[in-house]
Amino acid sequence: MTTVDDVSLPSRVAGPDEAISAEELQLAARNHGIPLEALRYDVTPAGLHYLLIHYDIPDVDPAAHTLTVDGAVRQPLRLDLATLRELPRVTHRVTLECAGNGRALLHPRPVSQPWLVEAVGNAEWTGTPLAPLLREAGLPADAVDVVFTGADHGVERGVEQDYQRALPVADALREEVLLAYEMNGAPLLPQHGAPLRLIVPGWYGMAHVKWLRHVRVLTEPSDGYQNAVAYRLRRDADDPGVPVTRIEPRALVRPPGFPDFMSRTRVLRPGPCTVDGRAWSGHAPVTAVEVTVDGGTTWVPATLEEPNGGEWAWRRWHVEWRPTPGRYALGARATDASGRTQPVEQPWNRGGFANNLVQRVEVVVLVD
Repeated sequence: MTTVDDVSLPSRVAGPDEAISAEELQLAARNHGIPLEALRYDVTPAGLHYLLIHYDIPDVDPAAHTLTVDGAVRQPLRLDLATLRELPRVTHRVTLECAGNGRALLHPRPVSQPWLVEAVGNAEWTGTPLAPLLREAGLPADAVDVVFTGADHGVERGVEQDYQRALPVADALREEVLLAYEMNGAPLLPQHGAPLRLIVPGWYGMAHVKWLRHVRVLTEPSDGYQNAVAYRLRRDADDPGVPVTRIEPRALVRPPGFPDFMSRTRVLRPGPCTVDGRAWSGHAPVTAVEVTVDGGTTWVPATLEEPNGGEWAWRRWHVEWRPTPGRYALGARATDASGRTQPVEQPWNRGGFANNLVQRVEVVVLVD
């Protein structure tokens, strides 16, 4: 008898010389990162924002779509989109980053979506705060987790499921957590969770449940797959690990000059050059960015520009550089107010999560 185990294999780590598989290439073609030149935009256009779709984009009729709030509450709620749109409306500019960003740069490589460094975007999300609805439904004193379920359905590591992710009650009640129905001033696109999605500023992308249809309050910790199995930092298959939550600090360089088509090596001519990019953290505001042009041997401080869009949005930084002919390796590292900073050598974990290793941008400066 055929079971889901026949089509959904256990997680694994690639062999020492194992190339990216056809399955990983299929994921990479389906999901996409931001083109790094798009770091020039304060707000990422919707079509350039990173995208990860776990299963299928579900066929959701906005006119019939409803959100249910139930579980351990005193008064369950059922709201359609028209009702949600009549509630107080707010907009937050929020940087989203996939928890697996940088996975393909780890050695050995965890086999999954093979992100390099581009799984990020900074958009304006409009909707209504979640917290007032939870309070209206009535949370009991012993509430522990709030589970968010999307309309997308699939199989992962042998487990058939709707995509589902939980937040601790204290995080779900943060006033900035949104039930969003617009992105960059327009209705959500299908691939970005239309008609309704969760936005959890400061957390990695797995928490921002798309195609949201159900909110359930629990009086015990959630044992759902995406909480208890998938998104955990673990050293090996037997390690229970710790949950993936907030975004680690990261700075990205907007590659200067122009690229070689295949290698993406950047080409510059000698002379003055502004090297810039974006920096963010989900733990605390970014307080400093340093830049290297020699692969991390030396570092210089960059100018960190004033926040543009609130505490949950990335910040631009820049530094002036006057290169002479030769080869260079550019990178940037961010430090936040909690004291966290980016590593030059990345600690390894089996899922390839929260990898904020300093980016490396190869640059060749031509003889003038």
